[in-house]
Amino acid sequence: TGQVDLGLMGNDAFQEVDTVGIVRNICKYAVTVRDRKDLGRILKEAFYIARTGRPGPVVVDIPKNIQKAMGSDEYPTEVNIRGYKPNTTVHVGQVKKACSIISKAKRPLFLLGGGVSISGANDLMMELVEKTGIPVVTTLMGKGAIDSRHPLYLGNVGIHGGYAPNVAITDCDVMISIGTRFNDRITGKLSTFAQNCKIIHIDVDAASISKNIKVDIPIVADAKLAIEKILEYIEPHDLGEWPKQLQQLKAERPVTQADEEGLTPQTVIEYINHHYEHPIVTTDVGQNQLWTTQFLDVKGQYQMLTSGGLGTMGYGFPAALGAQMGNPDKRVFAICGDGGVQMNIQEFATAMHYRLPVTLIILNNGFLGNVRQWQQLFYDKRYACTNLMMDESAIVTRDIIDNDEFEYVPDFVKLAEAYGAKAMRITKVEDIEKGFQLADTFKNGPTLLEFIIPTELNVLPMVPAGKSLSDMLLKDKK
Repeated sequence: TGQVDLGLMGNDAFQEVDTVGIVRNICKYAVTVRDRKDLGRILKEAFYIARTGRPGPVVVDIPKNIQKAMGSDEYPTEVNIRGYKPNTTVHVGQVKKACSIISKAKRPLFLLGGGVSISGANDLMMELVEKTGIPVVTTLMGKGAIDSRHPLYLGNVGIHGGYAPNVAITDCDVMISIGTRFNDRITGKLSTFAQNCKIIHIDVDAASISKNIKVDIPIVADAKLAIEKILEYIEPHDLGEWPKQLQQLKAERPVTQADEEGLTPQTVIEYINHHYEHPIVTTDVGQNQLWTTQFLDVKGQYQMLTSGGLGTMGYGFPAALGAQMGNPDKRVFAICGDGGVQMNIQEFATAMHYRLPVTLIILNNGFLGNVRQWQQLFYDKRYACTNLMMDESAIVTRDIIDNDEFEYVPDFVKLAEAYGAKAMRITKVEDIEKGFQLADTFKNGPTLLEFIIPTELNVLPMVPAGKSLSDMLLKDKK
């Protein structure tokens, strides 16, 4: 970040802000460069801190006079920061204890978080799952830790988790949690979460272990290193009917919108599953994000990019542009809602300038959908400040969609075309293919595909706030 001259700092100079003070609580490290000779060292340390241990953003604030000053271009080859020594080993004794407990388990379960993919341990994790035959559930950020089509994969857990994954969490006798913080979106009511099992918790961040859920065997280590060691010592054993029982539950109570008529998020996302090999899919935050994590087939690390911990609306479209720049030969899709996408809609200019062929998918239900869902289910449909349409008393129904009576500001198609992009509004299942074909043929910039869906189409299952994972709402409350 840029800063005023050192001599002006503290004087309320034009455009002076205490950047380090503002960002200190939302980044891993923040520092102001106060001497030109320290610039190379500070930048080297910044990248090291950001990438090691539990990854996170680092802010380097550079005053204007430091930016202009001439100096050495020396860039250190090594880093030695007193007080910051990320753990790079695995305690073998703890691993052996964990393997001993797993060997006696009758109903073991892997709970995998984003740490598995961050460490690049996906292939090793798949090897461990297949060696042990232990079923797998994931957090929202953990989806893709193993291939989501694998027969031992049950789905996501938590307040919008599937029926089978949440039952598995409740009924398991040993849980092996890797790379997740046990946040409230996973656990539901803390006192009832996995209360009848022993918990093995592997995380690179010691502060995350036993912070929310007290665990039986802590292992502070990078996920990849820990999985490698477990593979050395683990011996598979007979799990009886446990994996089959969970798969049967998944088949009996699937996460699906098949009972809905017409165009649904599932029909759009499944088109991507069936027609594109290893695309990168980003999401915004809200219902669009949750539907994507429910229905997208994720086959490897970094295939799905989403904002989990903070849930930052506006993330999806710019994240897709970055993904496309870094992976010019891959197909990149951003799945967004009509509310969140407008927070960074101006990035169409960036996309056109760099000719990035990203496909922006807007699931438009005329509302800030996730908040509206809570208003419907728990506040007697008092839809306050969530309706984004011209008529504040309206909701989008199938009849409105079929009669082409949908009125929304802005007109996303015209807006995209104003930037020079391609765009299409889609209201019928039979037109999904036509929209994606338009996107496939336009290579000189982004394509916007706007899918109109009913307002009161909800993300289910859902665990109400303060309830246990066993208290899932499986159908809309009428």
